Amino acid sequence: MILATYKEELIRSMEYLAKRENSIFLGQEAKDYNGTMIKVPGNKILETPVFEDTQLGISIGLSLNNILPITLYTRMDFFILAINQLVNHLDKIKEISLSQFEPKVIIRVCIGYDGPLYLGMQHTGNYTEGIRKMVKNIKVIELTNKDLIYPSYVSAARSDKSTILIEYKELYNT
Repeated sequence: MILATYKEELIRSMEYLAKRENSIFLGQEAKDYNGTMIKVPGNKILETPVFEDTQLGISIGLSLNNILPITLYTRMDFFILAINQLVNHLDKIKEISLSQFEPKVIIRVCIGYDGPLYLGMQHTGNYTEGIRKMVKNIKVIELTNKDLIYPSYVSAARSDKSTILIEYKELYNT
């Protein structure tokens, strides 16, 4: 019996999400995203420029129009540029609108690996605990092993809430 790797579980999860009629994937390097998008049809992928805050704003708008956005951030260091949209909009829209709107966005964030080739301090930060403290209506799930990946993405897709799924680049080949 061949056991799947962390990366293979991510590929399987993205294939599952791609089968949802209303799903779309967006982000910088979305067509590849660390090699995990190989089973996602090209018409489901929206490649974006480097504008993290706007990217999450677009994802919120898509969600408000009954589309399931899976928004991709290749490094957590860059995701912090979208904190305004995360904290002041996505996390609070339901309350602000008196439950008239409840956007649901699946956010993929990757924590970079610092070995064997160090990518620099702007590519390896982990701000998970800070993000957890800033949001109260968004699930934050750390994918610390391959067995958590598929069930977590399925749960995120079925949930009424937005979810941030935090991946670890160093585990991709384990």
